Amino acid sequence: MKTQQLAITLTVVNLSVLLIVLFFSLTSFKSDVAPILRAQAFELIDKNGKVRAEIKVLPAEPTLKMPDGTVGYPETVLFRLVDSGGGPNVKISATEDGAGLVLGGEAGYVQILSRTAEPTIKLANKKGKEQLIKIK
Repeated sequence: MKTQQLAITLTVVNLSVLLIVLFFSLTSFKSDVAPILRAQAFELIDKNGKVRAEIKVLPAEPTLKMPDGTVGYPETVLFRLVDSGGGPNVKISATEDGAGLVLGGEAGYVQILSRTAEPTIKLANKKGKEQLIKIK
């Protein structure tokens, strides 16, 4: 009789342990994804090792001379999508004083800037023709 009770007790303990192990193993699969991923920059590369997309924070450059003659550029968060030839087709930037968007392609590009006192939209083709739209 004692042997039968011992066998039943061991069976119940073994089933309890099995259920606990199964419970924790099933719940551990759900927690494999980190809730937050932190980094200085992200790069996506293609099978040849070329960077095809990136997100990064660029430091301020107080002595950089801009094409419009102004000097200095604030810290920037930049998102770029790059074509297979290495040319940026999409650029989105956010700075302390505004934002910008450039969509480029084989025929030319469209640039939208809201960093200046006058937000602008620029259309340009590869032949050098440009059209600038400003709100005054």
